[in-house]
Amino acid sequence: MKKEDKIQIIDKVAEILSASNTIYVADISGLTVAKSNELRRICFKRGVKIKMVKNTFLKRAMEQSKTDYSEMYPALHGTSAIMVAEIGNLPARIIKDFRGRNAIPAVKVAYVEECVYLGDQLDFLCGIKSKEELLGDLIGLLQSPARNVISALQSGGSKLAGVVKTLSEKK
Repeated sequence: MKKEDKIQIIDKVAEILSASNTIYVADISGLTVAKSNELRRICFKRGVKIKMVKNTFLKRAMEQSKTDYSEMYPALHGTSAIMVAEIGNLPARIIKDFRGRNAIPAVKVAYVEECVYLGDQLDFLCGIKSKEELLGDLIGLLQSPARNVISALQSGGSKLAGVVKTLSEKK
């Protein structure tokens, strides 16, 4: 491979890395072509980019980036595929679902919102809430006091009416 081709690949990988805050490096060695294509189709349908890349190219692309990926370097060995998504736990969920039928892929390292997770911490990574889920929880928490006040006022009015009615019937 010519040096110019290598530089183009490194630049393309660096561009992919800079476009996302969620990067998973997975070990997909041992997958057959059919299983690899199935994984690619699943990723495509769910909006996750998956790309096979040489570790040396990936490391050089990480070094070019403004973000510090140095904690991820020890995991860059063997066959690697990068999975890039907008939602932090989506690649982990895809891998977990796929591993339900297969033994591979395994997560080597994950970079989610400026945090590095070394090793196959799949259950933990699946449990990370996405930004949308966190916003939904926050809105629910903010709305619950208002709902409680409204329901108390509504139930209080009916209780008060019941008390007044009972008192008026006793006389």
